[in-house]
Amino acid sequence: MTRRDLLKMAIAMSAATIPGSWDELAAETSAHSPTSPALPGTLRDIASARGLHFGAAVPWEELADNPLYAQIIHQQCGILTPELELKWDCLRPTPQSFDFRKADRLYVFANSHGMLFRGHTLVWERALPKWFESTVDARNAESVMMSHISTVVSHFAGKICSWDVVNEPIQLGDGRADGLKVTPWLRFLGPEYIAMAFHAAHAADPNAMLVFNEDWLEPENAAAQRKRQAVLALLTQLKRSGVPVHALGVQSHLSAELQTAGPHFQRFLQEIEDLGLMIIITEMDVSDQHLPADIEERDRLVATQYLDYLSFMLQFKSLKSIMTWGLTDRFTWLAKVHPRPDGLPVRPLPYDAELNPKPAWEAIRQAMETAPRRATTT
Repeated sequence: MTRRDLLKMAIAMSAATIPGSWDELAAETSAHSPTSPALPGTLRDIASARGLHFGAAVPWEELADNPLYAQIIHQQCGILTPELELKWDCLRPTPQSFDFRKADRLYVFANSHGMLFRGHTLVWERALPKWFESTVDARNAESVMMSHISTVVSHFAGKICSWDVVNEPIQLGDGRADGLKVTPWLRFLGPEYIAMAFHAAHAADPNAMLVFNEDWLEPENAAAQRKRQAVLALLTQLKRSGVPVHALGVQSHLSAELQTAGPHFQRFLQEIEDLGLMIIITEMDVSDQHLPADIEERDRLVATQYLDYLSFMLQFKSLKSIMTWGLTDRFTWLAKVHPRPDGLPVRPLPYDAELNPKPAWEAIRQAMETAPRRATTT
């Protein structure tokens, strides 16, 4: 049996459950993992037993080209995020066109294995297509943004459980009193672009959870405290104005050597829950960039951070989803963006580059197993 034959198995399983064009896609697309059942004690099973979802962000090519990795993903993960395929530069080859092919195939993979599917991201100033700068201006930015959101969210209506609607809108270094990052969307549309985006997403799919996704909220330092205050003020304003924002996405890109579970962060998360918002861990990994070279010691310290942070976060019962940004060191973005000064491979994720579970896997398991049980899943 060839790899292609193996890859045809799982997609065929989904054909009966995907209507219309999705049914056709399932029939014509190769499957992307062997179909052996998940083993007892997977992170997916442990999370489900506690009323949680555990999952990861993965690009399509990783699943298409690595059947073993695809098998690990569907066994260990109950929720899947496209890492690249729903960003503008992947979806929008021209101002007039959309290309959903890779995102659709990821959805078919997730659906065929009973996984939830979440969207990342609708509005962000990065990962924009080359045509954006020469095409979008103050005169047409509203129609471009609103039509993009409407088209993309409608395409997946009823299939995506939650959307990162606005991604990383706060950047204190840009000097605004409200803390907003100076992006093309802000320059063309003003601060109202955030509320506009949430309203457009809600109109396109009233049943999807809509998420405000932000980074670097965890450290116990003055800069992070100011950022948390800006996020809280903005979310409070949005809620008071009736904007349909449902959750805060805490990206959780952590450094192994830094404290990330202190009293100021705890107070902030409690204030988020007091607003009636859910909390989601959307992009977790733990950088070992500045740890000692010894692999055993590095893996121990990374795992300690996973355990401490997740045990802290899981005190908040509105938190029901934990997503890592990738599942294996083989594909982590940190290898290029934050490499180690000594040139050794980074090891920030639950599986190593050979797809073997690491101490971080055990730390995630332990944190979830000891977490308060959630009455329902969302």
